Amino acid sequence: MEDSNLYGLLRTKEIIAILDGDTEYGTYKFEDGTEIRVAMPRLSGPDLCGISTTFGLPVTYSWGGGALSRWQYLDNLMEHCIDNGNFSDLLAYLFGKGQFAKILEGYSVNEINAVYDHIVSTVINKINGILYFGGNELAVVGKQYVVRPIGSKVEVETPKIKAIDREYIKSISARAMEDVEQGNFDSAITKSRTLLEEVFCYVIEKKGETPSDSGDMGKLFKQVKTLYNMHTDPNTDRRINTLLSGLNNIVSAIAEMRNKDSDAHGVGANRISIEEHHARLFVNSAMTMADFILSAELKVNSKK
Repeated sequence: MEDSNLYGLLRTKEIIAILDGDTEYGTYKFEDGTEIRVAMPRLSGPDLCGISTTFGLPVTYSWGGGALSRWQYLDNLMEHCIDNGNFSDLLAYLFGKGQFAKILEGYSVNEINAVYDHIVSTVINKINGILYFGGNELAVVGKQYVVRPIGSKVEVETPKIKAIDREYIKSISARAMEDVEQGNFDSAITKSRTLLEEVFCYVIEKKGETPSDSGDMGKLFKQVKTLYNMHTDPNTDRRINTLLSGLNNIVSAIAEMRNKDSDAHGVGANRISIEEHHARLFVNSAMTMADFILSAELKVNSKK
C-alpha cells in the first residue's frame, strides 16, 4: 500500500492552484476553431464547500463575508482526506470526466475524450514536474491516484465498499434540509444528487460489479435496475409499475437540476431560479429514492 503521508506533498499553493483551476497551460483548439482552457475546471468557493461536505467535512459558504480563500477550502479538504484515508477518492473525483461536463458540453464524444485526456495528462505532467526534484510522482494505478517515489511499484489494496445505511441517508438528507432552511438551495441540490450517486454505486458494488464512471446518473440507475431486476413487470400490480416508471423521472430531474442550478457549476445561460418548496421537493425525493434503492438491495442480498 502506498505511503499516505506522501499525499501531503500535494498541499502546496502551486499544486492547489492547479487542482482548483486557477492555473492554465494554454488553450486547446478544436477543428471548428473554438478554444478552451487547458486547465482543471475552476472551482468556486461554493463548489469547494459542496465537495468538502460530500467527503465528510461539512462546510457552508459564507455569502455575507468571512469566507475562506479558495485555496484554504481545498487545503483543508486535502488535509481531511489524508487523515481519513480517502485522498485517492478525492483526486479521482476532481479528475473525473463528469467534472468537465460543463466546459465540454456540445462537443462530439471523440472531441470530449480527446480534450479530456489532453487536459488530464497535461495537468498530471505539470504536477509531476513540481514533485520531480523531491524524487516523487503522482501516478494512476488501476483506478486509484497515488503519490510514490519515481519508478517504484505500488500495490493498491482493493478498497472496501463504503457502508451506507438508513442512518446515513437520514444524516445527509437532514444536512440538505438545513441548507434549505438557510436558503442555500444550490448546496441542498448538490447533496441530493450526491446521495443518490453514492447509494447507486453502493448497491452496484454489493453485487460485485463496478459502477459506471461516466458521471451519468441515468446510466448508474440503469445499471441498478438491471442488477436488481427493477424493470416493470406485466405480472406486477399496475400501480406498482407506475411508481417504478416514475423513478426514472426522479433521477432525470435531479440530474438535470444539478447540472443547471446547483453549486457544482458557475452561473450560466441555462441557470434557473428555484424556490424553497422546490428545493424541499428535491431533497425529499432524493431521500425517498435512496431509501427505496437501499431497501431493494437489502431484500435481494439478504437472501444469499
